[in-house]
Amino acid sequence: MKYRVAIITVSDKGSRGEREDASGPALKKFLGDAYDVGEIVIVPDETVVIADTIKRLIDDGTFDLVVTTGGTGVTKRDVTPEATQSVIDRELPGFAEAIRMESYKITPHGIISRGICGIRGESIVINLPGSPKGAVECLGFVIGAIPHALAKIKGDPADCA
Repeated sequence: MKYRVAIITVSDKGSRGEREDASGPALKKFLGDAYDVGEIVIVPDETVVIADTIKRLIDDGTFDLVVTTGGTGVTKRDVTPEATQSVIDRELPGFAEAIRMESYKITPHGIISRGICGIRGESIVINLPGSPKGAVECLGFVIGAIPHALAKIKGDPADCA
């Protein structure tokens, strides 16, 4: 099964057209033909806008996986984790832990990320850093677990390893 993915780039400057989105296209390229990237959207660092966008992309049943890029740091405008927390049903802490653990091996700044991952309905939401390099690396740390997790979330009783 080819899962459908939406990418949300969280960037004040990007949403105003003052900066070109490099992370969304980098993630789309990384996902390649294994996933169907159906939408890339750019939103400002606003909790309500981020939360509403996640809900819109998932609740109509269109997307199995929503990845966000940006807004996971420690500045006052970094609110992606809070927006995500407000709309998920359950957390997937192992995803976020793996991302931080592996990121820390590359840079000590990896532990500053506050990104979370979780389940909404039958979909997964993953917060990634805002840089193209960091976003692709971090998604790469958990990409192998995504198909199995989605199959289980969607009710597949088989032990799909």
